[in-house]
Amino acid sequence: MHATMSILLIHLLEALIGFSAGLAVGAGYVAFITILGIVPRLIQLSKTEMFLPIYTACILLGSLFGTYLSFTSITWGNSFIVIAVWGLLQGVFNGMLAAALAEVLNVFPILYKRIGIEKYLLWLLMAIVFGKIAGSLFQWLYFVKQ
Repeated sequence: MHATMSILLIHLLEALIGFSAGLAVGAGYVAFITILGIVPRLIQLSKTEMFLPIYTACILLGSLFGTYLSFTSITWGNSFIVIAVWGLLQGVFNGMLAAALAEVLNVFPILYKRIGIEKYLLWLLMAIVFGKIAGSLFQWLYFVKQ
């Protein structure tokens, strides 16, 4: 009986630590997205302020669905088109996140001035874009088994 209580206490402690860590990471992620201002900037550029409740609901439901998929081993067969659209949406989000972070931190202007390659700006940006595309295709075609 004592061993059972001890195991139960350990499991409860592990659950508490996991939940606390998840809250900390989630709060940090939300703060990061908020500081970068991705969503408000997109709403401003697209002039769709009237859809703010829908944007909020989509972000919340998308986060919950992504968390659910991360913690389950559920798989379902999808067509190539559905997988391509899913990958495209993930790529757009990750690209916008990286671009927003770079814009906020002024990474590229500082880098270009420091190493003196301002006249090669277009070539460098195209190399980054095509490198990202090639790396993503390599990962999906080589490592993802269907």
